[in-house]
Amino acid sequence: MPTIKVALAGDTATQFLATALKGMGIEKGCIIDLFEAEYNQVERQLLDSTSELYAFAADYIVVFQSSHKLLSLFNKMPTGQQQGLADERLAFIKNICSAVQSRLICCNYPEIDDAVFGSYSNKVESSFIYQIRKLNLSLMELSMKIPNLFICDIAALQNKLGRDVMFHPAVYIGSEMVLSLDAVPYVASRIMDIVCAIQGKFKKCLILDLDNTLWGGVIGDDGYEKIELGHELGIGKAFTEFQQWALKLKNRGIILAICSKNNQDTAKEPFEKHPEMVLRLNDIAVFMANWDNKADNIRRIQSILNIGFDSMVFLDDNPFERNMVRENIPEITVPELPEDPADYLEYLYGLNLFETASFSSTDADRTKQYQIESLRVTTQMNFTNEDDFLKSLQMKSEVNPFNSFNTPRVSQLSQRSNQFNLRTVRYTEADIERMAKDTHFQSFSFTLSDKFGDNGLICAVVLEKKGTETVFIDTWFMSCRVLKRGMEHFTLNTIVDYAKQHGFRFVIGEYIPTSKNSMVEDHYLKLGFIPVDDPSRHLFRLEVDRYETKVCHITAL
Repeated sequence: MPTIKVALAGDTATQFLATALKGMGIEKGCIIDLFEAEYNQVERQLLDSTSELYAFAADYIVVFQSSHKLLSLFNKMPTGQQQGLADERLAFIKNICSAVQSRLICCNYPEIDDAVFGSYSNKVESSFIYQIRKLNLSLMELSMKIPNLFICDIAALQNKLGRDVMFHPAVYIGSEMVLSLDAVPYVASRIMDIVCAIQGKFKKCLILDLDNTLWGGVIGDDGYEKIELGHELGIGKAFTEFQQWALKLKNRGIILAICSKNNQDTAKEPFEKHPEMVLRLNDIAVFMANWDNKADNIRRIQSILNIGFDSMVFLDDNPFERNMVRENIPEITVPELPEDPADYLEYLYGLNLFETASFSSTDADRTKQYQIESLRVTTQMNFTNEDDFLKSLQMKSEVNPFNSFNTPRVSQLSQRSNQFNLRTVRYTEADIERMAKDTHFQSFSFTLSDKFGDNGLICAVVLEKKGTETVFIDTWFMSCRVLKRGMEHFTLNTIVDYAKQHGFRFVIGEYIPTSKNSMVEDHYLKLGFIPVDDPSRHLFRLEVDRYETKVCHITAL
């Protein structure tokens, strides 16, 4: 498992949270190398560049400042200054954001209603409840401006679990622990969700059963007119609201697929004809309805989407089907849906299955891109010669350096790309902006379009200049949606052209193995690179003058 360095700084006792973070890391597939700052040393550790925290050089810094210490500070302030509490705390967060290079995860502030004004506190700027709400809103606004700042929403977690579960007064008085033992695993899980999302471990696809999952009833028996759906009172309301949630996920960029034991035409009828259906066929990337077992159908869905099984979530009301899929595809996430459909959403909200570290306007087009990809796969079956198929696609690519327009997508692709990622580098938008300004680096982004549609930005390369003779491929990642199209050859041609134009003699590539990128283990060898004799690293060298331009059927725009 990969090792991730995490620093934890809190103003209350954090020993149990530290232990839970390590345990949750193992559960999510990574080893947490943790530095825990001493009790209530947040300011000293983060504002002193010579502190132990900075010496540790963490990948992620978690700041856990409690609502209780905030209330204590508020209580000590003169009455005339209390309305400045939120601004003072926000200024501190801004200071540490400018000081640290690591990803910064700040826990926000669960509300404490001191009941001094009651509900009237919403009209009193100097009330504590007003200040804590203002602070949480200001943190959200700040995180939109600072790409390296992430908010762990434990205020929302308290709304879900309840304050009496999150906080035990007797434990706090005796130990300075503001999180109850019951709450600690939930908070650790939310923090690790953010870390994993930035590391590229997150869910990309939701696969849905139909009967009694997406609607009430059995479509083959009842017909589409009698299935249970609708906004009126009754169980149909639960299914309609469940579909609304799925549609929001689709609009956010999660791929929706159908996996159902049904006749295809019968299964599609509600999507085409039922007036109360929220989801329609154009919301579904892959529609798999037949009488084969669901594990095999999910494998077919995976082969079309070309993403890992661990990026998929499968929802089915039937315990037998859930267990069968778990046993045959252990990597996939299969939640144990409640028996009552009315409980589906609240249960799924609590799992936080679809954490992300980025969002861009292009995400909403993902379903259409995968629908088009399914059409490409179908078309390819009509060709016996791969070259003829690639020529027929009429592919075009636009190459640009990193800029303000493509930065969000490059960051997102770096976090999403696991299989075709030579060194598995993860970038935030702030990282990309720094590299774009650094003359030691040269960046390339690649789009790909064909006669079926536009795939958008699908590949990124970062070259690091090593002296006057060598460029090192610091980063090369690509979307698996465009594998076997010749994009690797087009990209290498672009790299070598740059090297020739700037007088470099050698291009050096490196492969760093992970549990997911074995598919590119021989990538450089296949492209004509020669292994470098270095026992500690997988390095490969290409002589620029001897390079013969690779044949590909992609035209540069």
